[in-house]
Amino acid sequence: MVTVSMTALGAGLYTVLKPYIAPADFDGAGSGAVEVRIAPGASAGDVGEVLAEAGVVASARSFVNATEARSVADRLRPGHFRLRKGMAAGAALDLLLAPASRVIRRVTVPEGMRAAETLRRLAEQTGLALKELRAVDPALLGLPAYAKSLEGFLFPATYEVEPGDTAVDVLAAMVERFGAAARHIRLAERAAEVRLTPLEAVTVASIVQAEGGRAADFPKIARVIYNRLKQGTPLQLDTTVLYAQGRRTLKVTERDTKVSSPYNTYLRPGLPPGPIANPGEKALLAALKPAKGNWRWFVTTDPAHRITKFTNKESEFVRYREEFHRYLGTK
Repeated sequence: MVTVSMTALGAGLYTVLKPYIAPADFDGAGSGAVEVRIAPGASAGDVGEVLAEAGVVASARSFVNATEARSVADRLRPGHFRLRKGMAAGAALDLLLAPASRVIRRVTVPEGMRAAETLRRLAEQTGLALKELRAVDPALLGLPAYAKSLEGFLFPATYEVEPGDTAVDVLAAMVERFGAAARHIRLAERAAEVRLTPLEAVTVASIVQAEGGRAADFPKIARVIYNRLKQGTPLQLDTTVLYAQGRRTLKVTERDTKVSSPYNTYLRPGLPPGPIANPGEKALLAALKPAKGNWRWFVTTDPAHRITKFTNKESEFVRYREEFHRYLGTK
């Protein structure tokens, strides 16, 4: 009787422990396709449950055992993943650890892109409706208190957009990224050092960015802006006129410079009322720490090679403008 009891006890114990020692598991790489979402902070057990419910693995425990055997539980990341049904736990783990399995769209927004252009790019590359992006209430995005609109605050960078992300999610991420950059460079505090409000600093940076050229020239462009402001001379910048017209071109006519707009710095003194593009960190830094110099003009004489020339002599400025027109083939 003792022998029988011990045997029965052993069989019972094995039955209890079997799901842990030898849990149900599929063989092979599986077939078909299934998309699963791993929530932030999910443990290996939580992930196993999600996979089991989706039919990816035979049991949550088989997945947990696979992660423990390879000591990779800390490498599991949240997000949406494209897997297959009926996979061996180890094969499912391989896909979860492979970046290519993550369902995501990456959108790169370059420096100097205007808000309207940024929304169009987001719509084209994320699948979000342009109408939805345009309809987002700015109050939902966490904009700085001094911001008047999205312009200047959709920070240029590469963003990852996952299934289920809304227009608010994406734009809020861009505004948050601006906030992080602004804190990093102490934008609000340093703007006061150059006698600007934070909005004015972003506006100067947006002009610096829009004027193009090389990043090394940004502080000199900022200095030209400050020199002209100090002297009470209109900035007379083509980029502000083009922003007013919603155009992109290198050819600005005299008629363009007469357009009625608060952004027309040929007709109106001082800075425009707000940013004309979304500046990157280098342009923001240039606005906060301009170069030292007495230049009053600059001309990008060769846009293709981003060659910009600076001067404090009107005669040289005229010569540089002629170089630029020769580049355009208009003279």
